Amino acid sequence: MIDVYSWATPNGHKVHIMLEECGLPYRAHPVNIGAGDQFKPEFLAISPNNKIPAIIDSDGPDGQPMSLFESGAILLYLAGKTGRFMPDTVRGRYEMLEWLMFQMGGVGPMLGQAHHFRIYAPEKLPYAIDRYTNEAKRLYGVMDKRLAKSKYIAGPEYTIADIAIFPWLRSWKNQGIDWADYPHLKGWFDEIAARPAVQRGVEVLANLRKPLVDSQAREVLFGAQQYQRR
Repeated sequence: MIDVYSWATPNGHKVHIMLEECGLPYRAHPVNIGAGDQFKPEFLAISPNNKIPAIIDSDGPDGQPMSLFESGAILLYLAGKTGRFMPDTVRGRYEMLEWLMFQMGGVGPMLGQAHHFRIYAPEKLPYAIDRYTNEAKRLYGVMDKRLAKSKYIAGPEYTIADIAIFPWLRSWKNQGIDWADYPHLKGWFDEIAARPAVQRGVEVLANLRKPLVDSQAREVLFGAQQYQRR
């Protein structure tokens, strides 16, 4: 049994989707990041960076429980555990890894910033909005060009690179994106969205998440509490 400590965000959904795709038994434990659950000592014990998701696998590599944080590391672990969604060849594996790193270093952080400054920032700063919206469009363009010649993001097979990227594109409208500009990426997006495991994965904990209108939740997520040493 895998215990996943998570919330209904793109990084959380990566792991939810992977667990569903692999058919692994799991329990989802909500970590309400708007209420500050991510700062509780019991969560910090398995995720010292106070970010979701984190997992505890009761059947780790040596038969003992193992905990992991960081969504990319968790995807790699689950792919290794099950032998699924990772190419068999050395070349294919590194091609998959470069696109997984592209998501972790670019797609996630930059689209997150676009989302923040366009939607959540208390002050609408044109420079920040333009900077991150333009970077979002650039990244969408990189992926669209790739998918013009590749069935999936890392090659001919569906891999954890696709699983990692897909949840971040579900908020395309809030990122200032017009799908008409990215037809190859849109076709890929629709295909991934239609997968039954993906549809189940994005519903995990989704009923618990509420729109961010509470000032206290905003302070927890974006205020001084976020930066305290723990």
